[in-house]
Amino acid sequence: MDKYIYDEKNGLWYELQGDYYLPCLKLLKEESRHIGIWGQRHLRYIRKHKVSLYAELLTTGKLNDYLADLNEQAEEMFSRLVKQLAEKEGLTEALKAENQMLWVQKMNNIHNAAMEVVSNDLIYA
Repeated sequence: MDKYIYDEKNGLWYELQGDYYLPCLKLLKEESRHIGIWGQRHLRYIRKHKVSLYAELLTTGKLNDYLADLNEQAEEMFSRLVKQLAEKEGLTEALKAENQMLWVQKMNNIHNAAMEVVSNDLIYA
């Protein structure tokens, strides 16, 4: 028996494994992009609540790009919101030098508010 055979009907090569011919399949080479905390949170959400979207992205090989793009959007939105809210609240370097505890309290509130907005608008939508 030949080690490899080619099937004209479907255009696949098969390799002999024991008594069976198994198709020689290879995954497409895709570059791996960084998925941060926002992308990981969205991945958990779509795995549990949007199973069809998750399955489609996984089988087409677009899951990593989708999550990386969403992570970048969330990071940009979070940074922009923190900056805008800090300006609105009047948080300055002068306040930071005068009263550090007040500055930290206000910045923590701003971070929490920005995280809530990003989570509601992008991650769990």
